[in-house]
Amino acid sequence: MAGKREAKKEDLRSRLIAAGTELIREQGLKNLRARDIAERAGAALGGLYTVFDDLDGLILHINSGTLKRLEAALNAAVQPAADVQEAFLSLSLAYLRFALAERNLWSALFEHRMPEGAPVPEWHLAEHGFLIGLIAAPLAQQFPEAAQEDVAVRARTFFAAVHGVISLSLEGRFIGITPEVLEREITALAGLLARRPN
Repeated sequence: MAGKREAKKEDLRSRLIAAGTELIREQGLKNLRARDIAERAGAALGGLYTVFDDLDGLILHINSGTLKRLEAALNAAVQPAADVQEAFLSLSLAYLRFALAERNLWSALFEHRMPEGAPVPEWHLAEHGFLIGLIAAPLAQQFPEAAQEDVAVRARTFFAAVHGVISLSLEGRFIGITPEVLEREITALAGLLARRPN
């Protein structure tokens, strides 16, 4: 009996995550409401709170799914024998294409904020680690004499630079780059950041 109850709960959990993912994909995080998610999942509103503590808990799991898809896309983009410049270029372009294809879900990764006093769970913070690890690995191979701390700093700088250009551009900020030239500029930026750490 307990196994049947757990299976039903897991089914509801999957349906809520799928419904929330669809709604964010369609309309963005800002307009996400628990009632709409429950309705799309074919569940009562109260059912959401039997599976997740609150809407933020559900959003964390939706973002977790987005991170897994992003990780798969970035891993698929890099050839094992690529040098650091090739790896950076492949990662940058794959990141850009993911952001363009999944704009609202990608944005939700960075827009979501936990309520005041509620920390982001460690399991979710750990899920972001691949973003830096994928960048640090080719750097460390290319510059084996570089200190691990320098490699980590350069990896974070690289991510911040590429993410910043894409984010500002997709938000239409005044310093953003138009989509027509964004891929070209990301390519140039990847080349600059692949230089030896000082």
